[in-house]
Amino acid sequence: MTKSEMLQALAEKLGKTRKEVGEMLEAVAQMAYDETKKSGEFTLPGLGKLVKKHRAERMGRNPATGESIKIPAKTVVKFRVAKAAKEAIL
Repeated sequence: MTKSEMLQALAEKLGKTRKEVGEMLEAVAQMAYDETKKSGEFTLPGLGKLVKKHRAERMGRNPATGESIKIPAKTVVKFRVAKAAKEAIL
């Protein structure tokens, strides 16, 4: 489903305009970014949770040359799917 299709479907379901639905989705996305950056996690009820995770420095291997390389530490964002979503889909 494309963003345009999603906007159209939500607009029809909620009785709102596509513009209003688009603004709501943008607001939710921005809220998710801000909250995850600030507290380290953001929950979307019924769907899952965005979680900020720190990865430690580690050793890896260059697949082209086989040479060992040091992969620096970094922070990544993961999405954990809610149990309810897994059960509804599977």
